[in-house]
Amino acid sequence: MEIQQLLGFRQVARLGSFTRAAQATFRTQSALSQQVKALEAELDCRLLERIGKRRLRLTPAGEKLLAFAESLLDSLAALKAELHDLKGVPQGRLSLAAPFTTLLHLLPESLKAYRRLFPQVDLTLLDRPQDRVLALVKNGDVDLGLALESLVPGELAAHRWLPVETVLLAPAGHPLAALKRVGLRQIAKYPLILPPRGPEAAGRRLLEEHFRKLGLSYHVILESTNVELSALYVEMGLGVSFATLARGARPLAAQNLAFLPLPRYFKPDYLAVVLRRDKVLTRHKKAFINLLFGDTILPQ
Repeated sequence: MEIQQLLGFRQVARLGSFTRAAQATFRTQSALSQQVKALEAELDCRLLERIGKRRLRLTPAGEKLLAFAESLLDSLAALKAELHDLKGVPQGRLSLAAPFTTLLHLLPESLKAYRRLFPQVDLTLLDRPQDRVLALVKNGDVDLGLALESLVPGELAAHRWLPVETVLLAPAGHPLAALKRVGLRQIAKYPLILPPRGPEAAGRRLLEEHFRKLGLSYHVILESTNVELSALYVEMGLGVSFATLARGARPLAAQNLAFLPLPRYFKPDYLAVVLRRDKVLTRHKKAFINLLFGDTILPQ
């Protein structure tokens, strides 16, 4: 059993396809197929079975081998990182996925500090919507993710980072901004800027449920996945919108906007650091998390 065989098997198992695994590893399908066959011959059992023409799934033996491979490969990466630490040159890899707004407004200073402390670490950042962030963490494609705590499934570990609140965005001086308490009946009178319906749009689903319960009709004038774009059109007077923002942080403060709290309709939430429960965190990965939480670990 060789490390390269386990690496190839892990990619095939994660992606459920020799074709996609070959594309992800820049290898041929034939090479990956031969690696899996060699493992099956050595272990004397089937590891994968076909579902239809294009999909693969793990056999019970394959599931056990995948768990072993994940643990072994994580431990090997941790060992390499520790050996580099002994030399006084922390090295290794750190991959992180987060939504665009989080990467743009909440991470730059922490990332600058991290690059100064660990210049040799191979850093990879992915701009992804929250559902993709969670999928990447779950599949082991990234070390860490940043997502709303309320969306994190139970099989993943979530560490609260920053409290967030959902607010209504309206142009400064808008009639809604003059109200002491904004309600959905008043909001429904104005054109709305909302994210498209889909797995990522939990806030929109909740909002529409409230509208239905109250028997309110409403008009969506623009669908946008980007908070900055929505805010621009709100400022222009096209409509009102909603944003989930870190409490106390106003990344859109430079714009001529009113931020109206809506505690009656949206529960408090947190932005969380998300990782797999079985993830082995090396020193340089722990250091990044500590930086986010305001506690630096200096290289020895």
